Amino acid sequence: MTFRPKRHAPRTCAETASPARMITDAIIAKLEEGTSPWRRPWTSAASIERPLRACGKPYRGINTIWLWHVAEQRGFTMPTWMTYRQATELGGQVRKGEKSTIAVFYKSYGKTEQDPSTGEDQTRQRRVLKTYNVFNVCQIDGLPDRFVVPPEPRVRPPETHRAEIDAFIAATGAMIISGGSRACYIPSLDVVHMPDWQDFESYAQYGAVAAHELSHWTGHKSRLNRDMEGGFGSEKYAREELVAELSSCIIGANLGLPVTHLDNHASYIASWIKILKDDEKALLSAAAKAETAATYLLNTNEQVGADTEDDDSEEPLAIAA
Repeated sequence: MTFRPKRHAPRTCAETASPARMITDAIIAKLEEGTSPWRRPWTSAASIERPLRACGKPYRGINTIWLWHVAEQRGFTMPTWMTYRQATELGGQVRKGEKSTIAVFYKSYGKTEQDPSTGEDQTRQRRVLKTYNVFNVCQIDGLPDRFVVPPEPRVRPPETHRAEIDAFIAATGAMIISGGSRACYIPSLDVVHMPDWQDFESYAQYGAVAAHELSHWTGHKSRLNRDMEGGFGSEKYAREELVAELSSCIIGANLGLPVTHLDNHASYIASWIKILKDDEKALLSAAAKAETAATYLLNTNEQVGADTEDDDSEEPLAIAA
């Protein structure tokens, strides 16, 4: 009798793709449509929010970008996400048929290995990307009003918003030279060049561009020490632009700033697509660096990177009260 190997049904992408690959592929699909999925219009009180945990703390890094993307794709208008267990402990019930999405975090663990040169056992720290499932509060019935009542519109009088933007820029201590027609950061001189604010459509637009250039400024060796040596058109240059792009989006969420389109936008998108296709961890790394840059500029004193997101999948709800 001829032996025939047993055939198995092919595994689906959901079964085989890593969390990093799944998130990255979804973002690539949006980029290939010509849209940066992290761009937010900041036109309502709900959209201005960063995604929030059940306790009210914002998500960080790649979870911010990913949950923004999912909320836009599914039409969710509220910022808060929680696990099934958190929802039930709050008296809520996920509606039948609703599908969860993932949030990610890194889990650290020690692995004992023998040093080949000494023969001694050494414990090395390793990290693995883990996921847990969350639902948006728009998918849950019976939650307390604080989770489901839309926030009041966040309207800033122009003079107040300008003062807030000026205070943000001044607090960085960066050297900014005004004038000319180009916004840029020059690492060798450690100087930001900005056109006069009158040359922008609004003061908020001026603030948004300043946030982007100041995000580059954080990468100087005397500050966050990112690799700033890539020339225009290089992979290093594109990676740094992605960090600044994501950082300015995070800052925009805090300050109510629009995210303006970059010069040569199509070429940037093409370079990002190539990077993300070649390296499934590139987006997570860029989001982590962007979170650190935004934290540095906003002076929130949270010395945490997005790639070390704590596991709050079953966060104590006493904190949320």
